[in-house]
Parts: sequence; C-alpha cells; structure tokens
Amino acid sequence: MTLAAETHGFLSPTGVEIVFVLTGLVTLGAAVIAVTTRQLVHAALWLVVALGGLAVEYLLLTAEFVAWVQVLIYVGSVVVLLLFGLMLTRAPIGRSPDADSGNRWVALGVAGAAAVLLVTLVVDAFRTTTIDLDEPRGTTDLLGASVFRHWVLPFEALSVLLLAALVGAIVLSRKNGDPPDADADAGAGAGADADRGGED
Repeated sequence: MTLAAETHGFLSPTGVEIVFVLTGLVTLGAAVIAVTTRQLVHAALWLVVALGGLAVEYLLLTAEFVAWVQVLIYVGSVVVLLLFGLMLTRAPIGRSPDADSGNRWVALGVAGAAAVLLVTLVVDAFRTTTIDLDEPRGTTDLLGASVFRHWVLPFEALSVLLLAALVGAIVLSRKNGDPPDADADAGAGAGADADRGGED
C-alpha cells in the first residue's frame, strides 16, 4: 500500500475521511435505533438507512462493485423480503411490547464485548496500512480475479454452507415431518366418514 496523495479539496483524503466518519456515525445511530425500537416496520426502515450507510462507506473506499451489491442484495432484496414477511404474517404495525425480550442488558453486554473485540482486531491488523484512494481497488475485474483465483475454495465452501442452511430451514419449517398434503388427506377422509355416517 502506498501513501495517499497529499492534496486538499472535497475529494481529498482529508475530505474523504471526514465524510467517512460522519457516514459511520449516521450508520451506527441507525443501527442502534433499528435494534432498540419497538415498532417492527420502523426497525426495518432504519435497517435500510444502516445498510445504505454501509454502501456509502464502500463507495468512499473505492469499492464500487461491493457498494452496488450491498444496495441490490441487502437493501433491495433482504429488507423488502422482511417487509413482505411482516405484512404476510400480519405483524403489529404500531408499538409491540412483545418485541422486547427482557434481556436487553445481556444483549448490550454481548454487543459491547463483540464491538471491542472487533475494533481491537481490526486496529491491530491494519495499524500501519494506508489505502491509495486514487487507484480503484473494488472494481468487478479485480474482485473477480481475487475471488476465483485466491479465494475460490472458501467461496465454494460458503456456498455449500448456505445451501445446507437453506435445506435445514425448509426441513425445520415442515410440521412434524408430515407431507404437505397429509392434513388435506386427513380432512378429506374425515369428511367422507361423516358422509357415510349420515347415510347410515
């Protein structure tokens, strides 16, 4: 890594660092509100703000491809799926007292410990590393070459893991392992027995 050019202006390293910090503060605030609010729809909308802030951070780090993937996959798919899930399950729109499990202090302690550990590891790993923002490092060709040349085995292992998680979720969602038409067949059989009983 080379040192960034020492120029001044809105898009200079100093300006980028200021915007990066401000965007990080907004993202952190939105994430905190998303996990502390008792309104599920508001939590989903604040999650959009937090994920959008991460996309802006990726843009500031010249990782355009990762930023657009963040917008398309997480903001455009995951949050929309979450909102559809809230609507289809008829979740309460207003304040929901059931959204608080009562373990807020335990969750806060775990989140604080995880944050301290993550910040310590990142600072220790990249203490003397600088990024030349004038040279793009997150383009499609660079990421594709890095993933499929140096990280192809972990990438494929992660794909298999996600597939196993999807299959496990489908298996667990089935009711007592019965086939989908078992309840319908049982209902039809009960109706037929009732009809025969009426005829007798």
